[in-house]
Amino acid sequence: MTLPGRSDWVFAVKTYMAAMLALYLAMWIDLPRPYWALGTVFITSQVLAGATRSKALYRVLGTVLGALVSVILVPNLANAPELLTLTIALWVAVCLYFSLLDRTPRSYLMMLGGYTAALIGFPAVADPGAMFDTAVARAEEIMIGIVCAGLVSTVVLPRSVAPLIAGRLDLWLRDARGWVADVLGRTDGPKDTQARRLKLASDVLAFDALATPLRFDMTGAERSAGSMATLRQHMLMFLPIVSAISDRIGTLERQGSLPPRVHALLDDMAAWLVSGTTEPAPADRLRAAVDSIDPVLSGRPSWSDLVLASLAARLRDFIDLRQDTRLLQRHLADGTPITEKLAFRYTAEARVIRHRDHGMALLSAVGAFLSVVLACAIWIATGWPDGSGAPMMAAVACCFFAAQDDPAPFIVSFANSAILGGIGAGIYLFAVLPLATNFEMLSLALAPGLLLCGVLMTQPKSAPIAMGAAVNGSAMIALQGSYTGDFAAFANSSVAVVAGMWIAAVVTRLVRSVGADWTARRLRFVNRRSLADAAERHGAGNGLELAAIMLDRVGLIAPRLASLPSEDAEWTADLVGEVRVGINVVELRRDRRHLSQEAREATERLLAALAAHFHSRTSRPPETLLGTVDAALDAAGEDPGHPSHRAALMGLVGIRRGLFPDVPSYRRRIATTTPTGLAA
Repeated sequence: MTLPGRSDWVFAVKTYMAAMLALYLAMWIDLPRPYWALGTVFITSQVLAGATRSKALYRVLGTVLGALVSVILVPNLANAPELLTLTIALWVAVCLYFSLLDRTPRSYLMMLGGYTAALIGFPAVADPGAMFDTAVARAEEIMIGIVCAGLVSTVVLPRSVAPLIAGRLDLWLRDARGWVADVLGRTDGPKDTQARRLKLASDVLAFDALATPLRFDMTGAERSAGSMATLRQHMLMFLPIVSAISDRIGTLERQGSLPPRVHALLDDMAAWLVSGTTEPAPADRLRAAVDSIDPVLSGRPSWSDLVLASLAARLRDFIDLRQDTRLLQRHLADGTPITEKLAFRYTAEARVIRHRDHGMALLSAVGAFLSVVLACAIWIATGWPDGSGAPMMAAVACCFFAAQDDPAPFIVSFANSAILGGIGAGIYLFAVLPLATNFEMLSLALAPGLLLCGVLMTQPKSAPIAMGAAVNGSAMIALQGSYTGDFAAFANSSVAVVAGMWIAAVVTRLVRSVGADWTARRLRFVNRRSLADAAERHGAGNGLELAAIMLDRVGLIAPRLASLPSEDAEWTADLVGEVRVGINVVELRRDRRHLSQEAREATERLLAALAAHFHSRTSRPPETLLGTVDAALDAAGEDPGHPSHRAALMGLVGIRRGLFPDVPSYRRRIATTTPTGLAA
């Protein structure tokens, strides 16, 4: 953990100011539980102003939804506690399921709608007749906290996300530029490694956390939010395109078939890449140079010509990608929407495509349901005073950490933060607050603890504990308009809070916890299933859609690879290579309708064989599949001048190189025919 700097202290002071403002307003309005407003400030506050505003908007909507559900459920089911428990638990689970399918701040809406119903509903079962007033009061307290957090973040030294995006984008482009320069042969370092590709993919996905704050930036930079979405897709597409260029260059070099003029072209492209120019004239000259090296595929073309033609196609794609990326970067820097026509054909009409893991979302929902039900069962069976805190915090803990591979350690850490908050709350409640006779003294008394929590919230490792200590500590103190130091109530509520989290941790460990290695294998299995669907003419209708969803999963796999054992090296050897195969499969599937009958039949046999392979559990493709690929190349090579045949040949080259990178070069089979006159 690094020492806090000026910006960290500024955030801590801003959060403290927002918390005191929220607490003062809630007390002034005479709301029954003003400490909810204070705790909400710490849940909502983010370092970036846009992130705070986006989170605030979705929290408001989620709070309204949760309050509405609690008003409907509690009065009608108060006399059937078992049914009420099951209903609220089911609502929390359903909301959590849908929130996990959306990996953006929008997910807060459904998540808040779920556990807010638990926060409002369970404490109100003792007085269901006042449910409407209680729900309105809870909603007002939470909204005051949300509004104060957003207001202070916007007015007092707001921090824009735009410089952070610009800085990270510069770093990503620098890494990508170094990778591409190595691929083009400009250095003696490692040219194209799996680690470099996966790091780039993982870094692209990290931009997702900044995209939504950009839309709420309110500095003018939000006008470039559309450029950010398109740029994300372009950045991901660099991986299969440059990886394919590397493969084709390596193949031609090993065969001794890389012409000197191609060497010169690669040198020119490297120089253009380093120059950073976005002018169209140099790009047009490079496109013309690529056209000049693109071989004319005559009847039965050689393997070298096929690979060279594939290289030319990928170089064109790279030129378009690079030109568009520089243009989009400029729009992001200027905070302007994109108005020019983009060159790269795949993502000119981009939309963000993300992986949705329905299976893990369902497991998380089941874990939340069981945790809430078990906590309620203990509460009801024991007649525990203030025991409603247990199912409340079980729901909160399950929702907060459901996106983790193994949420249990995070929930335990959150419970430990509640213990720390409880110790601090006890000191405040029985030693400090009796001396605070007005709001000013109360604010000064709370300042050390809340400022410390605010500073620690700026550090990724300590942020969950700090936020948990602030939120749970303020709830355990139960600040009111006047001092009420009841040790029995304090002890009951504190134990219930911690017990609910521990129940959630135990149930999650039994039902939901998985390792990072299991998640990585699952994501790779889903990628292979997508490839099988593509070969079977299901799923994605174009290469971009399939590549985008597969690369999104590759980016999710990348940070988990460190936990994989060495025996898994085979299936992780070329995850981006599978993406290249997927693009080629979709394009081949699309173009097969325009092939000759013989080529179409050979392509259909290949697609069926590919589907069978990707449905299997084996990573290494069978030798029979290589024969099927070569047979399709034979058939498509009969008429290479036809546009569809040429496109099919390029797809087949990509599939052969993606699945069989180490086999000997393709050689056309010699067809044996029987003279007509000698036929039996």
